[in-house]
Amino acid sequence: MNDSINDVLQILINKGVIIVDPRQTYVSEDVKTDRIYKGSTLFPGTRLSGSKTLIGSFAKISTEGPAVINDSIISAHAEVASGYISEATLLPKARAGANSYFRQGTLLEEEASTAHSVGLKQSILMHSVTLGSLINFCDILISGGSSRVNHTEVGSGFIHFNFTPWGRSGDKATPSLIGNVTDGVFLDQERIFLGGLSGIVGPISIDFGALTVAGQVIRQPVVGSTIYSKVGDEINRNWTPSEYKLSIEHMENVRDNNAAFITELYALLEWYSKVRLKRCDMQKDTEMSLVTIGAIDTIHTCIIERVNKYNDFAREWSLSCINKTCLDENRANSELPPSSQINWEPGKSHAQWVMELTENEKHELHNWLKNYSENIKNKIREQLLS
Repeated sequence: MNDSINDVLQILINKGVIIVDPRQTYVSEDVKTDRIYKGSTLFPGTRLSGSKTLIGSFAKISTEGPAVINDSIISAHAEVASGYISEATLLPKARAGANSYFRQGTLLEEEASTAHSVGLKQSILMHSVTLGSLINFCDILISGGSSRVNHTEVGSGFIHFNFTPWGRSGDKATPSLIGNVTDGVFLDQERIFLGGLSGIVGPISIDFGALTVAGQVIRQPVVGSTIYSKVGDEINRNWTPSEYKLSIEHMENVRDNNAAFITELYALLEWYSKVRLKRCDMQKDTEMSLVTIGAIDTIHTCIIERVNKYNDFAREWSLSCINKTCLDENRANSELPPSSQINWEPGKSHAQWVMELTENEKHELHNWLKNYSENIKNKIREQLLS
């Protein structure tokens, strides 16, 4: 190690960061030491880089092997067993298992977790969502359940197919919505179970309470509180990708699923910006405020990606595009219910506060978020049908 790395490591040690073996720990010069919090542990094989990187209080990095953390936020009591985490956000008590591969647009909420060898990009796991091993998800949002003992789960060996070959070069206008945001944030919905050794061909939706049987590829929406199992149809015919013409039904399905997905992302962005950040400010919790701002940036990154991918699809098939600027301008008009109707209780954790909301408080917040969501949905629909 050169002197500058030694100096940085000593600064961290002096402030109470536990570095198990400085000889096997690398911290890049662009890492801000004030974003590495006291009580966090960097096990041997840890590599930190990027000015946005934040390691929260009592977080643990490289517990099962080497881990690279680049421009990512690993919140208080969160854990990265090993792997590569870049431009991702893990909220408190989230866990990335061994050999994780998390890229831009990945957000794990409190107590969400993955087992070993999971790849995520442009993917959001809401509170307590659990993924098994050997999973690859891009362009997906998953919610459902209420706690670590009542959570949405995806079995091992699952993949979200987020690319279709139709047209000149194919498209990624394929986001899938498992549960939703406007109901899921209140931690009172039925959990979802997706059986392992399976896949989803996006874009589709799966509602709360659904159970899909292991060993299948899901190609259509699954309504709530149902068990779903289907074997795909046999197809064997000639085709040329560049000359393939999409049916009106297919294009409408892609349009509607993208509109629904983008709407839910905006709802989540609003929830973080107006509710979660408000509570952080009331708690005067600088660390959690930085984490929440990082999560907001991650959600915004997901919105940009989804709008761009849909608009690429729309331009190729001569459909109307989505104007993100117009949608962003609409956000300024959304106001929370009066403070007199909500007890923000800054002394409680976010999950505890949500679960202890009175029926009236939950009703007020749900109506606010639902109305905002409907407004965004209508704005998108106006643009897409113009």
